[in-house]
Amino acid sequence: MEPSSAQRHPPVVRLFGLDFAALSERQTIGHVLRGLDSGRGGWVCPANLDVLRQWRGSEEVRELMSHADLVVADGMPLVWAGGLQGSPLPERVAGSSLTLSLSAAAAESGASVFLLGGDPGMAEAAVDKLRERDPRLQVAGTLSPPFGFETSPEWHQRIEGALLDAAPDIVYVGLGFPKQERLIVALRDTFPASWFVSCGISFSFVAGEIRRAPVLAQRLGLEWLHRLLQEPRRLFRRYLIDGPPFLAELLWSVLRVRAREGARAPS
Repeated sequence: MEPSSAQRHPPVVRLFGLDFAALSERQTIGHVLRGLDSGRGGWVCPANLDVLRQWRGSEEVRELMSHADLVVADGMPLVWAGGLQGSPLPERVAGSSLTLSLSAAAAESGASVFLLGGDPGMAEAAVDKLRERDPRLQVAGTLSPPFGFETSPEWHQRIEGALLDAAPDIVYVGLGFPKQERLIVALRDTFPASWFVSCGISFSFVAGEIRRAPVLAQRLGLEWLHRLLQEPRRLFRRYLIDGPPFLAELLWSVLRVRAREGARAPS
């Protein structure tokens, strides 16, 4: 059955000008599976606070993300900002969580997955973990391009050829932001029936190479601290220099939006 207009175009919450799909993780998975059932592909782009910061400051990033079918809130600060604004987002929808939950749904429905990216060996190790969770999962393939692949036309052809041969339903692209987004935009027209999911470092999480924060820490918005303790050199600037002033700017913005909307409401 063809999805309804509401299903194809879910409600959105605008934060700093970027439209986030007001969907739970379960609803996001349902959106992808309905698309596959109707032969329609797309792109799920989980965006955290740092992605929103780059989106706000870069015309290139804004152009890239304009091609996404669903931008979902991958971060508790964004969920809190939506609530403060008076336009709540249902929950955090993390790329690392989707890699597990969407794969479980794919195994149930018979859809195939392809893991593209990650550090050497991580995609294959992640496949082993995913198959331990559900042996029915159909893995169409894996490919981990080397550092600097994006400047190589030969590697782009190799990636495209591997996906053409595999014909996957779902492609997880774990190359970091915005490198993975550039690749997805370059590939989408060739694979209109496939769903792409930006997933960053998720293969390392799934494989157990990097530990995710405990669930309570995730719900309290403290996963950033857990990550920082594991990778201080890589994440110090993002979390301790760039992040706090931008978060303050975002919260001030949503409070102004709420005040403005409250002033417009009929007495």
